[in-house]
Amino acid sequence: MTTKATKSAKSEIWETIVVLVQALIIALVIRSFLWQPFSIPTASLQSNLLIGDYVLASKYTYGYSSYSFPFKAVPINGRIFGRTPERGEIAVFEPVPQKEAYIKRVIGLPGDEIQMKNGLLHINGEPVAKERTGTRIDTDSNGISVEVITYQETLPNGASYEVQEISDTGAFDNTAVYRVPADHYFMMGDNRDRSLDSRSLSSVGYVPISNFIGKAEVRYFSIKDNLNPWAVWNWPGNVRWDRMFESVYQ
Repeated sequence: MTTKATKSAKSEIWETIVVLVQALIIALVIRSFLWQPFSIPTASLQSNLLIGDYVLASKYTYGYSSYSFPFKAVPINGRIFGRTPERGEIAVFEPVPQKEAYIKRVIGLPGDEIQMKNGLLHINGEPVAKERTGTRIDTDSNGISVEVITYQETLPNGASYEVQEISDTGAFDNTAVYRVPADHYFMMGDNRDRSLDSRSLSSVGYVPISNFIGKAEVRYFSIKDNLNPWAVWNWPGNVRWDRMFESVYQ
């Protein structure tokens, strides 16, 4: 015989399941159409984005492609809605040779010619303004620390941000001319000598517009040493409270 208490317990379990399913659907909609969280596991954008920073990327800014959705579940040819990426923005994308998300800065637009000469970025044959600002110690994801020189770099459209370099003689400090194909973009890290980016054509290369996932907007969490954010017992002394809830462009 089924008692009233048994029926009540089953009803509570069913209600809990319904609430969980609704929450999952809402989270999936938000992740697919509005915002998607990403962590920063490498030093390629230091000092603007540190290892252990967590950012939200807006999906709607650049519109939607098959890369906007989990498992590329929605077959979209190219992109729909939104606008094209602008020079200087930080964007999340999936390189053609890779199967994981990267986050870099938009440097080259379709049709641009990009070249590095002695560590100085050139766009369409013109050197990009770069002013030395100082030095600091930079530590990568392997715990290797080196002294770097910091600069303020300003792109032709006025976008300005800090870059850092170990030297002007690194592997990608002197390159041939990269000619960005139509509907593709050239992406670079701000930590120029510690970034695997479009300068390596075999590893990242030119990024098709369809491969963009979203525009990085807000840093919502940050923890030292890339510790797991859910391990709250590690928070004291490790969470970077001063980096929470800030624009990635500050």
